[in-house]
Amino acid sequence: MPMGITRNGMLIRSIDTVSKGDVIVLQWEDTSLLEPNGNLCVPIAFENENLVVFNKPCGMPVHPSIKHQGDTLGNYFAFLYPDLCFRPVNRLDRDTSGLCLVAKNAHSANRLQGNAHKTYYAVVEGDTPEYGTIDAPIARERESIILRCVREDGQSAVTHYKKLKYANDFSLEEIRLETGRTHQIRVHFSHIGFPLAGDDMYGGGTQFIARQALHCGKLTFAEPVTNEEITVTAELPQDMLSLIE
Repeated sequence: MPMGITRNGMLIRSIDTVSKGDVIVLQWEDTSLLEPNGNLCVPIAFENENLVVFNKPCGMPVHPSIKHQGDTLGNYFAFLYPDLCFRPVNRLDRDTSGLCLVAKNAHSANRLQGNAHKTYYAVVEGDTPEYGTIDAPIARERESIILRCVREDGQSAVTHYKKLKYANDFSLEEIRLETGRTHQIRVHFSHIGFPLAGDDMYGGGTQFIARQALHCGKLTFAEPVTNEEITVTAELPQDMLSLIE
């Protein structure tokens, strides 16, 4: 069957007229399936027929890009589920570790989008207050595609945090976001003078850890079919634990 739109078996354009009784068929090639890579290994924290929650390691992108064509979470998903489209519900930076929720079908993706509540854990430099809220708008640095900054004309961004432990001049923070701006946690803690350990992009030192010390450690969401509340957790990785032990 030819690719595209056909009317009674003949290719037509989207602007062509049709008549009552015509048989219209839309045929396309599914380019959403990614190249599978079974050499990767990502632990699964939870799974059922509608979704899967991965515990993504640091250093692994979620999506393929120009520099990462076959070493992403999407490529591993394609290996595990060769007939399914990759539909990540929450996305993590390459060097942020932790829980990443992926829907196995379009219905689950629609139900879960915007309804997964995430708890992050970060190790920051210095001794922060016991708890606090950072309410500071975030904008793109004018001369950079990647960098973000706090600026009055930026988008509203609110971060709530609670200090769980202080040791070795580092604080372990439990973090909840009201908004989901790019690099929000990293920018906000740098803004108040406590950059994330290892985050040299925003002022953190790399003497003790080679990546930003940020981990998505808890996800709570309603199962898209049964509506049952599910909470999934993932322990801090060893490189972050070593900073505060």
